[in-house]
Amino acid sequence: MATIESRTTENGTVAYRARVRIKGFPAQSATFERKTDAREWAKQTEAAIKDGRYFKTAEAKKHTVREMTERYLEYMKHRNPKRHPWVEQYLDWWVQQIGPYALSDVTKALIIEQRDKLMASEGRNVKKRAPGTVNRYMTALSHAFSVAMNEWEWVQDHPMKKISKLPEPRGRVRFLDDDERKRLLEACQQIDSPYLYIFVVLALSTGARHGELINLCWRDVELSRKVIILHDTKNKERRVLPLASHALDLIKAHHEARNVASELVFPSPSNPGQPWSSRSTWLAALDKAKITDFRFHDLRHSAASYLAMNGASLAEIAEVLGHKTLAMVKRYSHLSEAHTAKVVERMNQKIFG
Repeated sequence: MATIESRTTENGTVAYRARVRIKGFPAQSATFERKTDAREWAKQTEAAIKDGRYFKTAEAKKHTVREMTERYLEYMKHRNPKRHPWVEQYLDWWVQQIGPYALSDVTKALIIEQRDKLMASEGRNVKKRAPGTVNRYMTALSHAFSVAMNEWEWVQDHPMKKISKLPEPRGRVRFLDDDERKRLLEACQQIDSPYLYIFVVLALSTGARHGELINLCWRDVELSRKVIILHDTKNKERRVLPLASHALDLIKAHHEARNVASELVFPSPSNPGQPWSSRSTWLAALDKAKITDFRFHDLRHSAASYLAMNGASLAEIAEVLGHKTLAMVKRYSHLSEAHTAKVVERMNQKIFG
């Protein structure tokens, strides 16, 4: 039931207070300058409550983007602690732009406006952010809205549901040629570092990520089986890295000389409880080897490229790298053309003689 009351304010003007009472629901009220506005609000509110729409909309009006991101980051601390720092960085940008907005005021048009602003802005060491980087910012906010909608019921409609991702260029394939690999490994041996050489050799021979190696513990290294077992990977599935040849010899020698005060394979020399910081020595080795446009992650690309050039199939490369699908390894398909040609040739010889 809706009622309208008139009230005279201190300055002598008349205001109209609309109140809606429906059994089983808390009373709702609002004040207006015009009686017609009060009646219209009461009519719409009463209909929305009966249809079950009102309180969902009210939640979206009650909470801001800042409140949503704060609660979401607490959620991420427990659900995905490894990704939490990155998500926090992405969401911090959104909070700076639209943090005070009520969730009900966040529209598709507003998000696209801010996305275009982000794309044109400077990032770390770049004058303009790449489409892939912008997509990661968008994904972080989109997932926060998904959780707010599906688990907390703070919003009824997802404002980013119909926003397409920006097209991204094909994945980067930068790998060391034979001469570059020789120069880099020589530089790693010459740099004053207890770990750099074996660290780079392991990355090249196994295709492991930097984070997987830097946090590696001795309990995950099974020398008798000649494998490293990664329990905490990016796709959250256990992965086995075979150890062979030079890499196996190095890890055995490293195990003999290990710091028994630490479980880490590469502990910090000054603080054995913390992982070693590789950045400064890695950059020094690149400089000494005169190698440009090369990141540590490109060692992983190098390992995959060498596998392709030595006859490994895309499925085998995906297995080594720990990819669930072949989409991520198709970038190496052109490197295995010689192997593919041999497969086709063998098939033709068998059926045609």
